[in-house]
Amino acid sequence: MAFHFRKNTTLHPPTMVLTYTLGFGGGFVAKALHLPLPMMLGSLLAVGAAAVVGVKPLGHLPQAPQQLRTVFIPVIGVAIGVAVHPDILTEAAHWWPSLLTLCLFIPLVHYAGYRVLSATGRTDRLTAFYGTAPGGLVETVHLGEEAGADIQMLAMLQFLRLILTIVVVPLSFTWMEGHAVGSASGAAIEAHEMGVADAVILLGAGAVGAVIGLRLRLPAGHVLGPIILSGAAHVSGLTQAGPPFWLIAVTQVVIGTSLGVRFAGMPKSRVLVALRLAMMNGVITIGGAVLFAFVVAPMVHEPVRAVFLAFAPGGLIEMGLIALSVKLSILYVTAHHLIRIVLAVSFARYLGAMLKR
Repeated sequence: MAFHFRKNTTLHPPTMVLTYTLGFGGGFVAKALHLPLPMMLGSLLAVGAAAVVGVKPLGHLPQAPQQLRTVFIPVIGVAIGVAVHPDILTEAAHWWPSLLTLCLFIPLVHYAGYRVLSATGRTDRLTAFYGTAPGGLVETVHLGEEAGADIQMLAMLQFLRLILTIVVVPLSFTWMEGHAVGSASGAAIEAHEMGVADAVILLGAGAVGAVIGLRLRLPAGHVLGPIILSGAAHVSGLTQAGPPFWLIAVTQVVIGTSLGVRFAGMPKSRVLVALRLAMMNGVITIGGAVLFAFVVAPMVHEPVRAVFLAFAPGGLIEMGLIALSVKLSILYVTAHHLIRIVLAVSFARYLGAMLKR
């Protein structure tokens, strides 16, 4: 029995089971080692390493259906929605300085990364440009492919940008906090115990919210939709519960595993080149986020850590998990990442057309 996944790729159920088993194993090892966000990073590193090395225990490279990741991602949106409270509009009124600064930060780090990577001579200008866009992985890869960029290198640069950020940022927070972030369950959520009625409401918020978000083509719609409906349910008093810790841990393993299998079949030489280029870009984007955080934090009355997390060019889901873990303003972080994605894709679209001309 097989399931079609990508072009020229067929999913093999026993290999899928073994891949997720490896992911869970990596997560529990990372938890025992007190690593940050252990279930996600542990599964990512374990599965990713097996994919790069080319492990084929059942005759197939590690496999995981990306559709399953889409099914689980709304869980994070529902969890973020737990943090919504009636005073959110009052808080949001103080965010405008950092939102405006984000409009400067995105093109600045994008241009700097593009100049550095193109100067190395290891990739062409179009690939360097779309590969350094600080957000919108799927969208920028699509734009780059249409523009004639090296699609394999572009995809690796964007993917490694995400991977490096979600590895470096939690480790940074572990150093700042003095302990592993999310070491207990992957997220610290202030919520009541979930009953049957709560489960129905939260399930509806996740499923319906994801469908609405994707149909309306909202940025990160499969996360934003559940955030909106979950937030509305909590503000209105319909529920005060949140997803159980075990479900968030499973979600992290699914996300980490689905990211790890993306390395399967990549030539090691190209992976190393892309990794070096992505690390150069990472120094610019993460370093820039640190500098901007110190400047912007006093303006918005948020901790430097929160502003840094809001500007760090990682995934909305992964950065949201860290914010939940260290009890920062999850809505502040989420709002900025939604704007970051829109800005990054918009600049890549319009400036990329100018570059091609």
